[in-house]
Amino acid sequence: MAGSGEGLTKYHHQLKKYLLLAATLVATVTYVAGLNLPGGSWLEDSPGGQLASDSILRETNFRRYIVFYYFNAISFAASILLSLLVLFLQKDGSNNFLLLIMTVMVVDLLGLMGAYAAGSSHDTFNTVCASVMAAVVSLYAAVFYVSAVARHPPELRHFCTPGPPAEEEGEESAPGAGGPSILPPPPLPATATATTPAGLHGTDQASGEGDDKKPGKKHEILLVLAIFAATVTYVAGLNPPGGFWRQEGRGAVGHPVLQGSHPNRYKAFFFCNTTAFATSLLAIMLAVDYEKLDLDGSINRSAVALYGLIITALLGLGGAYAAGSCRDKRHSAYVLLLLLLVAAWISLQQALVLLRRRNPCIGSTQEEPQGCCTSLIKSFKDSKFVRSLIKSYKDSKFDRYIHKVTTDVMSADLKRTKEYIQLLATLAATIAYQAGLDPPGGVWASNGEGHNVGDPILLTTHPGRFKVFFYFNSAAFVASIVIVIMLQSERLVRGHALEVAMILDFFGLIGAYAAGSCRDTNTSIYTVALAGGVLIYVVIHIVFLTLDQSDHDEMKEKYEKHRELLLLLAILAATLTYQAGLTPPGGFWEDDDKFGHRAGFPVLLDKYHRRYKAFYYCNAASFMSSVALIILLLNPNLYRPGIRCYALVVCMVAGMIGVLGAYAAGSSLHLRTSIVFLVLVAVGFAIVICLAIIRHRHQGNKNHDNESPPEQEEDMIQMQMYLMLVGILAASVTYQTGLKPPGGMWRDDSNGHSAGNPVLYDINKRRYNVFFYSNSTSFVASIVVIALLLLRMMLPDMCKLPLGPMRAAMLLDMLALLVAYAAGSNRESHRSWKVIMLLPIVVVFVFSFVFVYKNNTTTNEGFPPPDGQTSSAHTSTAGAAPA
Repeated sequence: MAGSGEGLTKYHHQLKKYLLLAATLVATVTYVAGLNLPGGSWLEDSPGGQLASDSILRETNFRRYIVFYYFNAISFAASILLSLLVLFLQKDGSNNFLLLIMTVMVVDLLGLMGAYAAGSSHDTFNTVCASVMAAVVSLYAAVFYVSAVARHPPELRHFCTPGPPAEEEGEESAPGAGGPSILPPPPLPATATATTPAGLHGTDQASGEGDDKKPGKKHEILLVLAIFAATVTYVAGLNPPGGFWRQEGRGAVGHPVLQGSHPNRYKAFFFCNTTAFATSLLAIMLAVDYEKLDLDGSINRSAVALYGLIITALLGLGGAYAAGSCRDKRHSAYVLLLLLLVAAWISLQQALVLLRRRNPCIGSTQEEPQGCCTSLIKSFKDSKFVRSLIKSYKDSKFDRYIHKVTTDVMSADLKRTKEYIQLLATLAATIAYQAGLDPPGGVWASNGEGHNVGDPILLTTHPGRFKVFFYFNSAAFVASIVIVIMLQSERLVRGHALEVAMILDFFGLIGAYAAGSCRDTNTSIYTVALAGGVLIYVVIHIVFLTLDQSDHDEMKEKYEKHRELLLLLAILAATLTYQAGLTPPGGFWEDDDKFGHRAGFPVLLDKYHRRYKAFYYCNAASFMSSVALIILLLNPNLYRPGIRCYALVVCMVAGMIGVLGAYAAGSSLHLRTSIVFLVLVAVGFAIVICLAIIRHRHQGNKNHDNESPPEQEEDMIQMQMYLMLVGILAASVTYQTGLKPPGGMWRDDSNGHSAGNPVLYDINKRRYNVFFYSNSTSFVASIVVIALLLLRMMLPDMCKLPLGPMRAAMLLDMLALLVAYAAGSNRESHRSWKVIMLLPIVVVFVFSFVFVYKNNTTTNEGFPPPDGQTSSAHTSTAGAAPA
């Protein structure tokens, strides 16, 4: 039973990470929605009393504005509260406050649904459709919460059932896991009962552990899918493709342009998007309520319902993308046709895999199945040029350094590092991709002297600053894409090349943010100085508060779990603040005018100077502290003492306070509304502090999870999770950019173009087609990979699909994403080619590091590690060798 409890504790810890992911992603979209309200904002002052950057919705429909604003603010505050609860009330993967967390989660999702219904309803069809979906979600949320309360009697709502007494003196143990759990333990699978033959799975214990592991991974994947669908559809529903009318004309001010010019297409988009949003919220609640599910046992209604909801959400996403990303039936048909082309590509890869199994390469062995490829690599290594390089390198100091840092690498640390880098790289690629296609300063709305419609305004007004932003952002994006592709090789991770590239990636983001978020040099310097200040503070804090302290293995494991949560929070805080800093609330002036307003400058800066300064510095402080925190968390020598003395926790809390301050300053231009929001935040922080005090009074035992699945099976699970994560994030960015293409939309009907149509399509049709089809290919490939991974999860082990074709499809996905970025991030061909040429440069850099490391490991075989250390592998080899 102990082993089973330990497995459940690990499973609970994994679920907590994804509940934290849900909370932070919901906080991200509600943060953006609060800063960029549905309906848009006024572009200039008007005689009617409207001020530029004020919300149009507030003037046209005040009641709907209030409902949306407070529902959105409640959801944002609940997300922050849920994140803090998981962060501060966790104890080695456990938690006492089960019903409290479930309550906050339900409030969070209901607030999100209410904000969506209020913010996206512009006519009777929208209102009825959104109201029906909201009623269904609310009804299930009530049933979900009541059933959760009924299943847990009062004595179990705060503490889990006490398990066997702990062997350690003075400590208590939770149900077989050494601590209370965040969620109730699931029912034992049928294969874990006493009637299961021991020889079927080896032993009963092994069988139980294996079954405990599988539902955890499947729930994680399904939960991530549901979170992804909910966040992207929320943003798309509040900001539909084509934008909003900014002045009276063919449509009402604040209403979607697409609704007036293509009403049937808009209805199809809205229905599909709303269906995907509602079903994803239902899937989140059903995935969390996993007591009713048995994803590995016999088929039951709850499991079928969960898979059905996820599939419905994906179909809704595909339908919304096809309806909203273009304006004619021909292009919509082409998007659907891409689905068949990607399926054909994967089928070809599958056929090649089967062919290779039946007819292996000549010269292949069991250890090296790809004999022809191996022979080519061997002939390259045996060439005179390569051998001369190895000989000149073998005795260098760099060789000794590389050998020293790579000899004692543990497989567990490698897997953790790989997980962190893949999450960092994918999210860095996400924000760099969006920033490149939607550059700071906006784009010109008409032709003029020295510029064309759709060109970046910043390129005309501040060409040097734009080039700094563009190349820093492009370098970060290309490096992230290369890292994502190269992560499939463990040798690259073991050689630490990707960690170096990841740090350079984040320095690129820092440079791009400093150049693109402001228009003067002093502010850029102050912004970069914020990151330096955070790093200096953490180092001083560590030096003075961790003197003569050492960590044992148990504490290192505890710090590792804290590191995961801090890293997830820091990554997502950096994600939302990066985009918000480059495109601040209120938008940008589109042209110079007689009042002294300058094109490309934030409207909020001129109309509400102090409020903009508060927003800017709170947002910049949060972004820089998050990036500095990420860099520190990549180094074990810094993050362990930093967590021990709470320096990194202080930075994380400061970053979250910065996000809240930026939201309060930028989401509303009225002091009373900002005060109400800050009061909600203060109440939430007070609750967290009180619960943290209670938690310290009821600390349970530490739990340990020493069991691990077989190496090969664990590698397959990790690869599956990796592909799912990359597919989800790629689908997220391509979905949003497909609905809001680079260059913006026409805002009026004149000179042969229609309002709501992409500007880039009319001024440079070839470039638009390259962007559109590359972006659509990436989106479709991502959806296909996600669907295949879902199918792979549902099939029995003997019928599982190989991961090779899915990896090939993911490579196609990344390359298409790179082409779409090159085509959509600028308007000049030579800059597009420069972006493409960054790819081989980064590849050469990474492979040069790998080449050095690989030759080092080859030439040092048989030699003892430096400093008199002896690895286990070397010891076993020496023991087996003859005297």
